[in-house]
Amino acid sequence: MSGKLAENVAYFARALRGAGLRVGPGAVVEAVEALADGALGGRDDVYWALHAIFVKKHEDSAVYDQAFRLFWRRRGLIEKLMAQMSPVTPRVDNEPQKPEAGALRVAEAFTPPPREEEPPVELTELTARLTVSERETLKSRDFAQMSAAEIAKARQLIGELKLPDDAVPTRRFQAAHAGARIDPRRTFRRSLRSGGASIDLAFRERAEVHPPLVALVDISGSMAEYSRIFLHFLHAITEQRRRVHSFVFGTRLTNVTRSLRARDPDEALALAGKAAPDWEGGTRIASALHAFNRVWSRRVLAGGAVVLLFTDGLERHLGPDLSFEMDRLHRSCRQLTWLNPLLRYDAFEARASGIRTMLPHVDQFRPIHNLAAMADLCAALRADARQASDPRQWLKRAG
Repeated sequence: MSGKLAENVAYFARALRGAGLRVGPGAVVEAVEALADGALGGRDDVYWALHAIFVKKHEDSAVYDQAFRLFWRRRGLIEKLMAQMSPVTPRVDNEPQKPEAGALRVAEAFTPPPREEEPPVELTELTARLTVSERETLKSRDFAQMSAAEIAKARQLIGELKLPDDAVPTRRFQAAHAGARIDPRRTFRRSLRSGGASIDLAFRERAEVHPPLVALVDISGSMAEYSRIFLHFLHAITEQRRRVHSFVFGTRLTNVTRSLRARDPDEALALAGKAAPDWEGGTRIASALHAFNRVWSRRVLAGGAVVLLFTDGLERHLGPDLSFEMDRLHRSCRQLTWLNPLLRYDAFEARASGIRTMLPHVDQFRPIHNLAAMADLCAALRADARQASDPRQWLKRAG
């Protein structure tokens, strides 16, 4: 039994490594010794014993949980091991479980793609990174036309996007090694150390901070093909910046900032989906903007924030409130960028009433349907970046 136990634990450890956990050979030895001791009384004891050995970071718990359920429960190995190591057979729980965060990555780790019989030289040229041709194809491919495998590769490329260094000076000062501005207080303190015999000049400069980035994401039914991939983009930039605030709206406004701070992207989107009950429902842009301006505007727009409004602008209940709320949002931030997937069409015209109402109150009007558009967006987030054409030009083109 010890050979089977060691083999199963080693295979489980390899699956965890394939899912992204750092599991070394020492942890495998500890896991085998813990299970072979015979002091574990049930499934929960085995779960937490292996959890204490294999999980070193909090964000790895979700992946470990899915791996444990898929590996041990599917094969019934826990019951078999406990039946042979304990005189009392534990109860089997056959209740089906709904897949949760990290299930896709764990499933791919347990079922790796089959190896093709090719010369070793050919295999060494194929790495986990995307080739140049694949990158160029994915950059121009519409998100709505991607397959599941292409979307997974697109998420990998989204994680590699880098935001520009758009730090802006503030009114506060910080210590500097040299410069044109002398810090009198620090200079006097240094002179007191030597009794005033010598004066060691201290300098200061204005502190620079990145302005807050606020995203308002439309998760209605018409935006379902693009909202999830854009939330992956927000999850990637949340790991790069501290002051990133994310909101989703359909028929109501929901703050998902804390959900997107989870390290695992699958867990982050799962938490965001649970927090927003109106996912893939109707659209009420005016009421969502009213809730944001009234409750969250003063909290997250301080410091010259940049707002990303992700919606197609197809408001069903159009009224005078939409223009008022858009104007208030525009006046409260440093830059308002409207990201509209409908711009992917060459024949797009601003004929919808909601689009014509919102366009006069935005600084930039950009497409957001593929990776190339996301890369252009990252470059446009600089403080001195300006769009080549005025968004109001779309109103003139539509007549």
